[in-house]
Amino acid sequence: MRRIKNIVLVLMLLLSMSLAVLGQKVPENVLMGLKTGNAQELSKNFSDNIELVVLENDNVYSQAHAQQIIADFFKDYPPQDFTLIHQGGKEDASYAIGNLHVKNEKFRVYFLIKSNNGQSLVHQLRIERQTK
Repeated sequence: MRRIKNIVLVLMLLLSMSLAVLGQKVPENVLMGLKTGNAQELSKNFSDNIELVVLENDNVYSQAHAQQIIADFFKDYPPQDFTLIHQGGKEDASYAIGNLHVKNEKFRVYFLIKSNNGQSLVHQLRIERQTK
């Protein structure tokens, strides 16, 4: 019985170590911002300068400018739902891909997230129309 406990303990330790190596998860407020169309909430974890691709906007923007672009996007395309479909990465950087559902349309969303002083920051965000 003691041997089984030791094996379970080692497996739990290995699992927790492997989850730590997967990288930074998408911050919860970023996911909620996408689900609810709240640009202010979404931008809380933007880096000071973020590479942003949203429809015709494609550049590196300040956090405030990026927030305004996202707010304008949400006015034209109010989200109905957002689902995270894949994420991966390594220790200090990760990526995530999701689907943003709006009325009669779907967008693919890509993130690049890096750790900065223990905080997960979005360094790149792409919102592209999904072709049928």
